[in-house]
Amino acid sequence: MALFTSHRPSSILGLTLEGRQLEGLVLSRANGSYKIARTFRASLALDPLTDDPELVGREIRNRLEEAHINERRCVVGVPLLWVLTLHSKLPAIPEADLSGFLQLEAERGFPYAPGDLSIATSRYRSSPGEQHALQVAVPKSHLTLLEKVLRSARLKPLSFSLGITALQEAKMELDAGLLTLAVGEAGVELQVSAGGGVAALRALEGLVETEGADKHVDTDLLAREIRITLGQLPKELREAISRIEVFGPTALTVPLVKELIPVAHDLGLLVGEGTVPHAEGLKVQGASSRIPLAAFCLAAGYLDGGPARFEILPPKESAWNNAMTRFSSGKVLYSSAAVGAVLLFVGGAFLWQQWNLSSLESKYRSIKPRVDELDAMQQQTRKFRAWYDESAKSLRIVKRLTEVFPEEGSVSLKLLEIKDLTEVTCQGQARDTQAWLGLLDRLGKVPQITNLKGQQASGTSPLQFTFNFRWSEGVSREN
Repeated sequence: MALFTSHRPSSILGLTLEGRQLEGLVLSRANGSYKIARTFRASLALDPLTDDPELVGREIRNRLEEAHINERRCVVGVPLLWVLTLHSKLPAIPEADLSGFLQLEAERGFPYAPGDLSIATSRYRSSPGEQHALQVAVPKSHLTLLEKVLRSARLKPLSFSLGITALQEAKMELDAGLLTLAVGEAGVELQVSAGGGVAALRALEGLVETEGADKHVDTDLLAREIRITLGQLPKELREAISRIEVFGPTALTVPLVKELIPVAHDLGLLVGEGTVPHAEGLKVQGASSRIPLAAFCLAAGYLDGGPARFEILPPKESAWNNAMTRFSSGKVLYSSAAVGAVLLFVGGAFLWQQWNLSSLESKYRSIKPRVDELDAMQQQTRKFRAWYDESAKSLRIVKRLTEVFPEEGSVSLKLLEIKDLTEVTCQGQARDTQAWLGLLDRLGKVPQITNLKGQQASGTSPLQFTFNFRWSEGVSREN
């Protein structure tokens, strides 16, 4: 059996993909320390998801050869933009039943059939006795295309995971919460680690702006997304987060950290550049280059033998099954030796089988009416389940506001912000004061709207206004 035992390699190629940006390194481990042989960074002309896999693979192979990289085994961090996420609160049921519960949640919550997705889960706790799960899913079609591209580049993928999660894997089990920002070429990836797992993952597009040859992150939009993300977390998790760590190119992260200091102070957090255990002091043989930290963490985690937090590489046939298929002549030998013994029992086995089938058919006929009734009920449940979904509260708020605003366009809305599905803030403009006051009067008559406050109004024609209110469903008021 030692012949079929899987061993971790001593060196591996770590890759991360963001859009058409590909970067990576060759990492080896010996005597408990790491050594980076090569690093590279390339901007691909072809898209791995839309262009021919053979051509994309050939382009990647050319870039690897230019960087003098010959390592074939690789671990890959897929783009966070490919990822779908689903949060679920775990009920108090036996551990053996949780996988079935999460499978039902995935079937209900993801816009794909579970069989079309590669799903991984991270569990975390918000308070003693209360657990949650974050399910991460990637369409298998994306992963199949990526595998074809890598094999065309003469690479052997051993793991598909998320680069931003690998950056904080060593700190994941700490009780203190952590918000991680990974700045890329065109956007920012955000992760919240708390309660012993990953509580939130988001890909924020369009936050990196280009002015000539310079790039910078739109701090105002990023701060708004951070507040939204934290506001969606349970109170216990939100209070556990103590620090923001920023990863990415120094030219972007250094000014971003400075600009985030007042934002973090308002949220009661510290902010600084992120650090990765065992990455400090690493040197690159040959030409110096910025170390791609996400690729380093993916490769180091695989060499250490620890499982990835979100392993999304579709499972492959085991080495034992491959070996048995390859050496099929052995099966013929064993089968020939067992023929004599099998023939002695074939008659009795046939009779037992017939008796067992007859018994099972009799039992099935007795329960068939109940089975048919349950099948019909299940079909009805699946057919009408979507009509009883009570999760679209934000759409009801928007619908009610739409009914209150005048149809002739004398009052218009520019900004609508809904926090915790209860606190609503609106900004817009009115043609004149009379139209603005009429809107407030109609809003005041909506039963679900409470604590209506007109915070600001300026100008005359048009009149700029801001107001907020609290949405409380099930509330009735007397006129």
